[in-house]
Amino acid sequence: MRIVAWNCNMALHRKLDALLGLRPDVAIVSECAEPDRLRASLNLDSLGAEPVWVGRNPHKGLAVLGFNGYRPRLDPRCRRSLKHIAPIRIEGPSTFNLLAVWAQNFSDGIRRKRQPGPLRLALHHYRDFLAEGPSVVAGDFNNSVYWDRPGWLMNHAWTVDRLGLFGLASAYHGFTGEAQGAETLPTLYWRDRRKDGPTYHIDYIFLPQAWTGRLKELRVGTFEEWCLAGLSDHVPICADIGL
Repeated sequence: MRIVAWNCNMALHRKLDALLGLRPDVAIVSECAEPDRLRASLNLDSLGAEPVWVGRNPHKGLAVLGFNGYRPRLDPRCRRSLKHIAPIRIEGPSTFNLLAVWAQNFSDGIRRKRQPGPLRLALHHYRDFLAEGPSVVAGDFNNSVYWDRPGWLMNHAWTVDRLGLFGLASAYHGFTGEAQGAETLPTLYWRDRRKDGPTYHIDYIFLPQAWTGRLKELRVGTFEEWCLAGLSDHVPICADIGL
C-alpha cells in the first residue's frame, strides 16, 4: 500500500498527472479544490472512489483520494470547526482510520505561544477514533521542532509525543534514522521556491508502530521535479507499506 501526502498549492486539475505518476493507493492532498470544481476539468469517475473533501473555500481545502480499490469515507464524528483536519475511514484491501491533516496554524490566526493549534485540538477530539484500530495521521502539519520554544502550546515535539501515545511513529524518521528537526530532505521550499532558500520538513506520515517494520520504501520528492517544474512549493512524501 502506498500512502502519499502532498500540498499541491492549488490547481490540482493541472497537476493531477504528476500525482498519478506517484501511483498512490491513498493520497492526502492539501490546498485542493472541492470535487465538483475538479470534476469540471477532470473525469474523476475514472480515478476510482469518490474523493472526500473538507473546507470552506471551494478552491482550497483538504482532499483524500483513493485508488486501486481503496475507498475513503468521512467519519460522522467529523467536527467542522476543525475545518482542515478530517477523520476518514479507509476501506479496501487494507482497512484503517486516517486522520488527514492540513494544519493552517498562523494563517488561521493561531498565536504560537498561547494557543494549541488545530492539530493539538484534533488529537484530543479524535482520540477515540485513533484508538479504534490501525490508524494513520498524515498531511501538511505546517510545523517542526525547529520552531519549538519552551512552554509554547504549538510545539511540534508535543504532537510527536502525543502520537507516540497512540502507538504512531513518523515513517520518514523511522526509515532514515534522522531526528525530528534534523531532516536532510525538506518537504517545503518556502517563499521563493529556491533550492538554496529557506527549506523545512513539515509534511509527515505517521504510521502504527507495527507497520514501521513493514515499511518497504520512503521517498521525498525532489526540488527539480516538483518545485522547479512549477507544481508546488511542497514536494510529496510517499510511504510504501507491505501489508
